[in-house]
Amino acid sequence: MRKILPFIFFISPSSVFAEITAKYVTSAQISIDSPYVITNAAPSSYSISGNNVTTSTGTGDSVVTNAIGGLNLGSLSNGVPALVNTNKTVTNAGSAFSFSESYQAGDTTQSAITPSSGIATLPVLGGQTTVISGGTAGNLALTSLSSGIHTCTAGGSGTSCIGSTTVSITID
Repeated sequence: MRKILPFIFFISPSSVFAEITAKYVTSAQISIDSPYVITNAAPSSYSISGNNVTTSTGTGDSVVTNAIGGLNLGSLSNGVPALVNTNKTVTNAGSAFSFSESYQAGDTTQSAITPSSGIATLPVLGGQTTVISGGTAGNLALTSLSSGIHTCTAGGSGTSCIGSTTVSITID
């Protein structure tokens, strides 16, 4: 019997121990956009071109021949430069001439814009203006269960909801 006993212990199955860890991370997020405004004011511009035309600026004893007017950037009024006029005369009388002059006054400096109730009151500008009204909650709702099932009910415009579950299993 002594010879069989060590053999029995040798063929018996050994016990196996393992640690199993499971992690469940559930997260939910609901967001409502706030109102915002993007405004690009129109710039001031001046251009002149022509043939057989003599230009000058100034008056009286301060006339500068062959000069053109334009924008006086040293003289701003509420963000808009003053205009310097161009005097024009035909160089060779009786000959053909062409002349073109254009001026656009830019938008003045605006005061702060404060949105209320999701919509901003804006001045009319010559540049591009984009207005985004704020989101409205409406029926916005998000249910997140520990089983990983999420139910999202869309709200009004400018809303979003995100639900996620991450499962990780570790066996040591």
